[in-house]
Amino acid sequence: MTIETLKSLFQTHKETSLFGRYIYHQSIAPLLKSKNEIITVDVVGTSVNKLPIHVMTLGLGKIKILMWSQMHGNESTTTKAVFDLCNVLSSHDANAKQILKSCTIQIIPILNPDGAKAYTRVNANGIDLNRDAQDLSQQESQVLRSVLNSFQPDYCFNLHDQRTIFSAGEINSSATVSFLAPSQDEERSISPNRKIAMVIISKMNDTLQLQIENQVGLYDDAFNLNCVGDTIQASGVPTLLFEAGHFPQDYMREQTREFIFQSLLVAVNYISEEKNIGTKYETYFKIPKNKKLFYDIIIRNSNKGDIAIQYQEKLIDDRIEFLPKVEKICDLQGFYGHKEIEANGFEVLNKKNQPIEAGYEIDFVMINNEKFLMNL
Repeated sequence: MTIETLKSLFQTHKETSLFGRYIYHQSIAPLLKSKNEIITVDVVGTSVNKLPIHVMTLGLGKIKILMWSQMHGNESTTTKAVFDLCNVLSSHDANAKQILKSCTIQIIPILNPDGAKAYTRVNANGIDLNRDAQDLSQQESQVLRSVLNSFQPDYCFNLHDQRTIFSAGEINSSATVSFLAPSQDEERSISPNRKIAMVIISKMNDTLQLQIENQVGLYDDAFNLNCVGDTIQASGVPTLLFEAGHFPQDYMREQTREFIFQSLLVAVNYISEEKNIGTKYETYFKIPKNKKLFYDIIIRNSNKGDIAIQYQEKLIDDRIEFLPKVEKICDLQGFYGHKEIEANGFEVLNKKNQPIEAGYEIDFVMINNEKFLMNL
């Protein structure tokens, strides 16, 4: 698919009822109830707090692809993107018809509805579901395992968001999208199924590099069998991790949403067309590894050094507020800010006209009698 085609499909089929970072069960309920001849919706279980967990099924093909989003409740960008994808796949687009002829796709749009409602990473019991792949101690983990066992997918897409701290390698370039073909053993062996995941990731990266050059990274591939992706990869099923990251000034993740949509569509289209995936995987290793080199704001060269400020995301009155907090004051050479302010050696003061310190939550700072807003 050309970039022009992908962009046109997104603009035409973007699910406009979903916007921003706070996406939970009530956000998607009308979409799940709407009549659609292409998509069937089933309740496959419930959360700790008895909220339904749904699976959407599209297509009748032999190739089976399973996706799940919001395993971490506060990671909603990929949920928006899967509904954009569903809108395209249920349209009259020729590529969509070909995909659904070859593939059956199942999507769990929100695996952790309690965490999504509370805007937390963990579920209602305070458990990270992505560390529960072996114990299966939580209802949501058991739901995912049940779907895996019944559907028996040929491919798995594990959909997440990542923090604004990540760069795409050792450069001043944010990791807007990151991928990973998870390891399946301590040696990080390149098994046949992992090669397949690497090839698909390389195809997605090729498309993204034409639009966000040097803004795609690889997530850490350290092996942890308690993680869902590692467990599934170890079972022999090609598994791909998607991480929606930061695009400049896009804290609502609406631009990143489009790149995730494009990646999903490129991936399922490639899977539906290719017969022998997995022979040329080496280009995967040309994608730079993520580094933690960014802060949301850096105030450079204060009288005490550089000042790193990070937004704390908090749910307040059904809105996500980004609250600036001073993380550290030190020499931050080699780190980058999504926004940078030059202090020119002056003292940086808070609203009480006191020097700011690490741990302070601040709305603005004063530098040489000039006010600088820290909020978005």
